[in-house]
Amino acid sequence: MDDIVKKVVSGDVRAVARLIRDIDDGIPEVRDILKKLYPHTGKAYVIGITGAPGVGKSTLVDQMVAHLREQGKTVGVLAVDPTSPFSGGAILGDRVRMQRHSMDNGVFIRSMATRGHFGGLTQSTRSAIDVLDAMGKDYILVETVGVGQDEVDVVKSAHTTVIVVIPGMGDDIQAIKAGILEAGDIFVINKAEREGADKTLADLRLMLDMDQKKYEGGRWKPPILKTEAVFDRGVVELLEEIEKHRKYLEDTYGTLVPRRSKDKVREELYDMVKARLIEEVMGRLTETGEFDKAVEDIVAGKTDPYTACDRLVLPKIEPHQDSTA
Repeated sequence: MDDIVKKVVSGDVRAVARLIRDIDDGIPEVRDILKKLYPHTGKAYVIGITGAPGVGKSTLVDQMVAHLREQGKTVGVLAVDPTSPFSGGAILGDRVRMQRHSMDNGVFIRSMATRGHFGGLTQSTRSAIDVLDAMGKDYILVETVGVGQDEVDVVKSAHTTVIVVIPGMGDDIQAIKAGILEAGDIFVINKAEREGADKTLADLRLMLDMDQKKYEGGRWKPPILKTEAVFDRGVVELLEEIEKHRKYLEDTYGTLVPRRSKDKVREELYDMVKARLIEEVMGRLTETGEFDKAVEDIVAGKTDPYTACDRLVLPKIEPHQDSTA
């Protein structure tokens, strides 16, 4: 175990790839490795790239990686792909688009499966962020699967969250829903050469202006940028805005505290505890056959799902009664 930790911290690509694979596969032993890696985290700058399917997130990330490498920065990319209905693994479409960086030792690209998790990030993705952080990457770009307004989970793990939309396709309306608006630190209108880009920009600006009080007192007001990622237009400007947001965070908090602020740590720990409880309780119920028995009883009309749920869960969480009482 200590050997794996040393290899990851020294930047061993094979060790990192194997560890992230084991994390994605849910191998229990990785928890102890992650515990030892955690003290080595907290140095990378994490950028979340999110938006609806088809807005060109992968192309944008690909161009961002190229420019960061020109600046001499090392980059980790986690592309959260839709889960394959056949294998349960990531479809890997994003990694195919970033193929030109595959031979660059300064870039590590990994696709993570959502496994049906809505909200953009799974616990395994958060753990993979820590691994790439411990590996020593300067920047970690997390591209999430794109499920619309629900996809705000990335905010919990990113320093800067970039919301990508395109003209048309209803994205101008979708983007200004409260959930997405709250999540974004920077808005990008990609494929800006298309008709309707100016209208989308106007709609976003109107919504931000309507919430003007929120940005009073020097608080960060999200900029809106136009890009044409496929032609590498506007990407440099996007990276400049990301650096401005980074400086804003450093000036406001002193360090890159926001990723580990009390509220974010609380949310991440809550999600981790919830996942751990589900894993433990479901493991026991499956081993004992209680879960399958409850399913059969519901189908046979012997009980209802609510009663069955209480009978399965409550005995596992209620404190044991003193037998002498």
